[in-house]
Formats: sequence, structure tokens, C-alpha cells
Amino acid sequence: MTKEPKQESGNSFNSVTILFFLWRWRKILLIITGATIVISSVVSLLITPKYESRVVMFPTSTNSISKALIAENFGSEKDIMEFGEEEQAEQLLQVLNSSLIRDRIVEKYDLFTHYEISPDSRYKNTLLIKEYAGNIKFNRTKYMAVEILVMDKDPQMAADIANDIAELLDSVMNNMQKERAIKAFQIVENTYNKMQADINKMEDSLSWIRSKGVYDYESQTERLIETMSREIASGNARGVQALQNQLDSIAKYGGAYVSLRDALEHEKKQLVYMKLKYEEAKIDAVEILPHKFIVDRAFKAEKKSYPVRWLIVIVSTISTFFLALIGIIIFENIKSFKSIE
Repeated sequence: MTKEPKQESGNSFNSVTILFFLWRWRKILLIITGATIVISSVVSLLITPKYESRVVMFPTSTNSISKALIAENFGSEKDIMEFGEEEQAEQLLQVLNSSLIRDRIVEKYDLFTHYEISPDSRYKNTLLIKEYAGNIKFNRTKYMAVEILVMDKDPQMAADIANDIAELLDSVMNNMQKERAIKAFQIVENTYNKMQADINKMEDSLSWIRSKGVYDYESQTERLIETMSREIASGNARGVQALQNQLDSIAKYGGAYVSLRDALEHEKKQLVYMKLKYEEAKIDAVEILPHKFIVDRAFKAEKKSYPVRWLIVIVSTISTFFLALIGIIIFENIKSFKSIE
């Protein structure tokens, strides 16, 4: 029988000891390692392969169409063709992870059936969400792009789901914004229509006052007074009386005329501003723009991405080998302790 080499003082577990130890337990370690290779190979072959498809996109820098396109905003810092930054990328990720998109994908592709989840299961929704999250992921790249990663046993379905999610993103974001934009447009429209109606009433009132002989309070009064002075100087009593009647009419309606005229001028200026707001709100409520720039669309994968069988075999073999080694060391130490006792 081969004797163990003597242990050097202070170095009881040197390289020679390790080699001797491995040699002594070589049969068991080889059997365990070989069995692990066979079992892990079989298991890796039993795992359903999955294919990965990916969509890469950049967010846009603007969400409001009117702010990007209306003439008053030309020359602003917002460029409709500019890529978005971190804030916009995070917004896209939040929407992509929302139940609004998930529910539409689940319904369109019947994922309960596809993921083999029983409709009678007590936790069917929990199981679906877990499976969905495991197969469909959304990440932000270091370049502030957003990527959609879909893994599925059907390569064509993986590509279709990834592309559909990218398309649904615009639909969901537009619907979310339209709800608010339509309400805002209704408020602006009501205000604009009310201002227009008030201006029409003022103009009707001014027309009525003009019918009473008041056209331009200041200049008209000045001319009448000058004319009356000449008529008085010439002794034309009838002309003086006629001018006095006009002055009396101006005195009666002049104050209302000035108030209406000034108010009308102010309201018309406000109406011009409100009309611009009306056009902006209408554009936001009616028109749509994409919220992303697609860089790469998903396509049907030609090679599986999961499982990586060689990696499974190697990791399993190495892990089992070291676990077996630790187990043998513990076993020998227990024997040593018992022999000491």
C-alpha cells in the first residue's frame, strides 16, 4: 500500500498532499464527474430551446406636437428630429413594462395557451406574469437607446412579439396623452368660443352706439366744438342747436363707446393669443407623432440562444466536482476526529 508522504511542519496541506489525496479518491471523483457529464448532457438536451429577437430604438426628444411644429416655437431648443435623453428613455421603459402593453400581447398571442398555463389554475395570472417577465425584457443601453428582448421557443413568434411591442408603444403613449390633450382642447375651445361670442356682442353694441351718431369720441367731440364756435360767432342759432344735439348724443353714449372700444381692442388681442393656443391644443388632440426612432427591427432568429448546452455541462461538472471534493474532505475529517476519540 502506498504510504502518504510525511507532512512538513507548518505546511500540512501542500501540493503533494493534494495530489496524493486526489489520486487516492480518483475512482470516486471520476465516477461522479463522468455521471455528472452524462446527466447534465441529457438534461440540457431535454430543455426546450429558445430563440431571441431584439428591437433597438431611441426615444424622441419631444412629446408635444404643437411645441415642436407651431410657428411661434420655431427656433426653440426642441428639435423634432432630435433623439431623447435619459428622462425620455426612462419614460419608454415605464410604458413598456406597463400592463397596458402586456395585456394586449397576452390577448393577441394567447400566451396562456402558448405558455401552457391552465386557465383553471388558481394562480394563472401570477404564473403568466412570471413567465412573461422571464421571456420578455426591456433594457436601456449605455447610449440611451431602449432595447426589447424576447425569448421564445418559436423564433417567428419571438420576432413578431418584439416588433408588435415596439408598435404598441406609440399606440399606448398616444392614447395616454390624447385623453389629456382632448380634455385640454375642449377647455381651450370653450374659452375661445366664449371670447369670440363676447367680442361679437361688443361689436354689436358698438354698431348700435354708432347708429346714435357716435363714431370717434375724441376727434368727433373736438371737431363739433370747433364747428360750434364758428356757428356761434356767425350767429347761426339753428346750426348751433343741431351741433348741440350731436354733442348731447355724444355725451350720452360717449362713455359707453370708449369703454366698449377699449375693451374690444383688449379682447381682440387676447383672442389672437387664445387662437394660437386653440390651434396648438387642436393639433395635440388630433395629430400623432411616433415616440421612437427604430434602429433595429426584430427578425426570425436562425440559431437558438438558450440553452447553451456546453456551458451547462461545464458548469455542472465543475460544480459537482468541487462539491464532491468538499464532501470527501469533510468525510475524512470526520473519520480523523473519530479515530482521535
